[in-house]
Parts: sequence; structure tokens; C-alpha cells
Amino acid sequence: MHSKLDIEVLQKAVLVACRAPSVHNSQPWRWVAEGDRLRLFVDRYRTVPGTDDSGREAIISCGAVLDHLRVAMLAAGWQARIERFPTANDPDNLASIEFSPVDDITDADRQRGDAILQRRTDRLPLGLPTYWDFFEPILRNTIEDSVATLDVLSDGVRPQLVLASQLTEALRRDDLSYQIELDWWTSPFMDGEGVPASALASDREHLRVDVGREFPVRSHADRRPEAQADWSKILVLSTPEDTRADVLRCGELLSTVLLECTVAGMATCTLTHLIEVNESRDIVRGLIAQSGHPQVLIRAGIAPPMEHLPASTPRRPLAEVLQIR
Repeated sequence: MHSKLDIEVLQKAVLVACRAPSVHNSQPWRWVAEGDRLRLFVDRYRTVPGTDDSGREAIISCGAVLDHLRVAMLAAGWQARIERFPTANDPDNLASIEFSPVDDITDADRQRGDAILQRRTDRLPLGLPTYWDFFEPILRNTIEDSVATLDVLSDGVRPQLVLASQLTEALRRDDLSYQIELDWWTSPFMDGEGVPASALASDREHLRVDVGREFPVRSHADRRPEAQADWSKILVLSTPEDTRADVLRCGELLSTVLLECTVAGMATCTLTHLIEVNESRDIVRGLIAQSGHPQVLIRAGIAPPMEHLPASTPRRPLAEVLQIR
């Protein structure tokens, strides 16, 4: 094992890590490589203030890409040592990372690395994961050291969650800046960013998903017609406080949960619209077992195994997200 990190290994890992999910696929991050150190910054020019006026979702997105980077580097044989918020006078510098070679790469490490490229945000109705009771203890064991916490909502509270989702949409229906932003990020003319029509639920498909963000109608397709309702498990990730440090760590946990679900054969959809409006966030807060601040929800379920996967959503070129000094 080489003790000197090859820049090409780092470039490839950054490119893979940037497959992480982000609000409206805005990819609000930038990386700077300086010698043996890699720094992660939130890119304030790529935030979405109409949707995310608190800035939480941009930090969650950066937390997800940070953990994706850790996973990609470990699969390549390098352990990441992460220092979060390393520079007091630069709040945009979210993390500084150094790497050391590892002697043994496990099959689980490789599977999680592969899962980064396999994962998709699936906004269509999902089937019930019948092996959830077996999977959940494994998932909890994976995340037990996290600052953020995981709640799995019972089917009995789903009507309240549906109410929170509908309330969010009702409160934002006349929010012009929000609607313009949604229209922009789902425009068919976007290149390298945004959410393409193939990744959105159509007008027909959206009716069968009771908890989901309402996007502009870009398609009248009727995919997965046999799934007349969404039977996914709904997970809530929350933090003790609402600080940027807590929110960043929650984004890292989001990455872990998504990749573990992908390895286990589940499809996932990240939900943040229920957290963007205080009234809806309060409803979600009342549904979780412990006091805390809900930050993000996840639908996890089963997609038809033989279904044709849509093309990967676009990502910005490496040269736009990574600067080498």
C-alpha cells in the first residue's frame, strides 16, 4: 500500500462523492485540495433561498457529500480523518480531511462504495420492505455513534405525516420565489444540475405517493402502474440542537442510511419539504420518540427488481467542484 496519496485517486473519489443527493440537485459544495489535505466548503452561490431560507438543507447536502467522500476513499484504501469546522474565521469551510492508508478493505467497504453509484432518488410509489424488522437492527448498529438520531415512523401516524405534507404545499402555493425556484431547478434546459423530468413523478404518479414534494408537471407518464399506493417505511433523522455542526453531522448520517438501504436492495427518496415550514416541522417533531429537531425524512421501500433504471441525474464536471492548489 502506498503511503503517498495519488491525486488521481482523490479526483476519482471526489467525482464519485458528488453523486450525493442535494436539495434540487443544486450541489452546493466545492472542494479544495492542498497537498495531502482536502477541504470542503459550502458554496453560497449554489444555495436555494426560496426553498431553504434557513440554509439547513445546503449544510445537510454538504454533510452527505462529505460522508460519500469518506466511503469512496475507504473503498479505495484510504481512511479519512475529518476535522469539522476547522477554521473559526471561515464558516464556509465545513471540513478539513487528511488520509492514511488502510491495510484491509472489507467487502462491506466495497459494497458501500458501489452503492454510491447504484443509489437513485426514487419518487415513484414503493413496495413494503418485508425484511425491515431484520434490517433495522443492522442499520441502527451502523449508526449508533452518530450525533443525529433515527426514528422509524409507524404506519399509524402516516395520516398525520400526510397532513404535514399537504400543509407544506398549501402554505407555499402562493410563495412566488419558491415556485420560481422549483421551476428553474426542474427546467428541461438544465445541464449538469437540477432534476430532470425522468427523475420526477408525473402528474399521475404523484397521486399515488401520499408524502412527497409537489414539483412542476413535466410528464404524463404512468410508470409502475401496479403500485397503486406507496408502502415505503418513513424514517426521520433529527438532531439534539439546530446548530450547523449538528446539521452537518445529520447530512453525514443521511448518507449512511441511504447507502445502507441501497446495499440492502431498497430504493430511497429523501424528503425535506416537511422541514422547510415551521408548522409542518412541528407536526413531524410531535411524531418522533425523543425531543429534538427533525432535519430530514427518508422513504425507503422496494422498487420492481426488473424495472429499467432511469439515467443518473446530472452532476457538474469535476473541474467545477474541485480546485487543486
